[in-house]
Amino acid sequence: MITAWLQDLNALAGGLFLLALFGLVATRQVQGCLRLFVALSALLAASAFLLTAIYGVLDLAVVGTVDVVTKAFLIPRLLRRALHDEVFARREVTQVLNVPTALLGALGLAVAAYLLSQPLLRFTGGGAVASNLPVGIAGLLIGGLTAAVRREAVPLFLGLLAMENAAFFAGIGIAPGMPLLADVAIAFDVLILVFVVGVLTRAVQERTGTTEVGELILLREEGAR
Repeated sequence: MITAWLQDLNALAGGLFLLALFGLVATRQVQGCLRLFVALSALLAASAFLLTAIYGVLDLAVVGTVDVVTKAFLIPRLLRRALHDEVFARREVTQVLNVPTALLGALGLAVAAYLLSQPLLRFTGGGAVASNLPVGIAGLLIGGLTAAVRREAVPLFLGLLAMENAAFFAGIGIAPGMPLLADVAIAFDVLILVFVVGVLTRAVQERTGTTEVGELILLREEGAR
């Protein structure tokens, strides 16, 4: 009875995770994208804690704790300190597709992820995998879409981090006993990468006045001439 209740809560965390991904696609401000990334990280940690109670694998509790500390706490503060207020508060995110079209694309990818996961679920069984695997695949696809359509450097990077969260969301459901050392190493590698990207983005904005990827490419081409 308790296990079924915990699995229902894990399924709820998966649904909220998917909803936050749609919000990431629709959000037009860098600050909103960062808040949704924090929500994705918190929901990933919640799923890890719930799976700890279901499977009794304490490594998942450590993974959830590291996820909260690095992704929900340290990464937002590193980006916030590294970048100017203009990037967070006033600038709207420009993207290749308008919001309705991007949301329709995300919906199509979510349906495709559900269909792709069904053959895999026949081999892995039900339980938490049935919740985590489809949501994780959907997160990989929708995060890729977010990174592909965004023209601003920071939201594009957050889309890539959302893909990493989605891969973990699927992984903790499929293999709850995955090596703890690998999870912790990846988390701290991401933390270092965020610090580097934040510093570089601040330096580029101070030099060029923009963080739009397209403008940076044109600047590089003009410099080569």
